[in-house]
Order: sequence, then structure tokens, then C-alpha cells
Amino acid sequence: MPRKATPMRLRRQLAAVLGGVALALSATGSALAAEGTFVWVGPHGKAYAIDNPPDHTCLDMAQEARGARNGTRKPLVVYPKKGCRGPALRLAPGRSAPANARFASVVFNPR
Repeated sequence: MPRKATPMRLRRQLAAVLGGVALALSATGSALAAEGTFVWVGPHGKAYAIDNPPDHTCLDMAQEARGARNGTRKPLVVYPKKGCRGPALRLAPGRSAPANARFASVVFNPR
């Protein structure tokens, strides 16, 4: 029987993926990152965050996500479907989506 994905396990998986992206970006400098913190609410109302997310890359959320808050210095776009598909909700730096607005993917500093 497969193990049930817990918030902690999903957080570790997301951290591992984003850690690899961060490592790759560290060699190219911060010009390719949206400096600041992107925050959202996951399962059970728990807050999650990404520091200095990569620019121009669509990131699929591994679990329920809602209430996006753009604490970066660049715009971002959240989408209701994975693969950055569906009606886009653009958030300027410092702006937040409605608390109940769910999303499944995000791109930072879109082209």
C-alpha cells in the first residue's frame, strides 16, 4: 500500500526540487531570480514560502495551494491548472491574491 503524502514529506520534496534550482541559479547570479519571498497557504492552513524563486520558469505546486502573496521585487502569475495553464492572475510586487484563490502553478517574472 503506498504511503500517504504528508505536508512534511511534500515540503521536503518541494525543498529538494527548489534547492536544486537555487543551486543552479547560484552559479549564474541573482539576475535570474525574483529577489524576495513568495508565500502561499497549503493544506490545513499551513504557510509555505520560497525565497528568491527562479525567473521565467513555470513551477507546479505539489499540493493544494491558495492565497498567493508576492513578496518579490518582480511580478508573478498564478494559474488554476498545472503547467501554467488556465486564466492567469497577475500579481505585482507586494500584492496578494484573495485568501481563498486556489492555484496549481506559478511563474515568476513572466516574459
